[in-house]
Amino acid sequence: MLKIGLSGFSSKLQHRHLGAIASLILISLLCSWNGLPSHHAISNCWEGFLWGMADPVIGLNRLASIVAIGLLSAGVVRGTLIATSFVLAAVLGMVIHLFQLNLPSTEIAIAVSSIIFGVMLALPRPNWLILALLGAIAGLVQGYDNGQSIIGTGVISLLAYILGVTLTQYAVVMSAKEIGNTITRANINKILSKVIIVVGFAFCAIGIVFLQSSIG
Repeated sequence: MLKIGLSGFSSKLQHRHLGAIASLILISLLCSWNGLPSHHAISNCWEGFLWGMADPVIGLNRLASIVAIGLLSAGVVRGTLIATSFVLAAVLGMVIHLFQLNLPSTEIAIAVSSIIFGVMLALPRPNWLILALLGAIAGLVQGYDNGQSIIGTGVISLLAYILGVTLTQYAVVMSAKEIGNTITRANINKILSKVIIVVGFAFCAIGIVFLQSSIG
């Protein structure tokens, strides 16, 4: 009975993760189609926190990278370290931008990372160290790109923004990781592994579209 109860709870939790990520993808699609200003007029810490929570998911290209690194970290040795390296590197990227150090072509780098992660989802997982390194690089450029939208913001609002970004990225990447872990533990890999491959190709397509847009 206990095992059945835990199994049911795990299934409900997975469905909630899936529903949350699906909702975020829908929001991201709508925002990407409508277009949003790249620079945010943040006047207080509350606005900074809200924009921080929104920024990682209103850009479809950014969201694809976050979900992909979460899925890639599932079922891998030191998977939590891989996911955490992305989130911490994103914070470092924002700090680098605040110190006005230049990282060129970040939009192109984000698009390329979406393509790379999408391809990796369709292939056998490489060594965890490679995944952690790639995740850290992707987080760094994504954090730097986030920092460009808050130029001239006050210190308190800036800290609130960074907190919001970190919370959202951590929640999304760990939710994706949990979904991947549930798939790995379940005895239905033949069906769901095909879904993961399709998701990988979708992320590749998203990256290609944004790469063409960034280059053009």
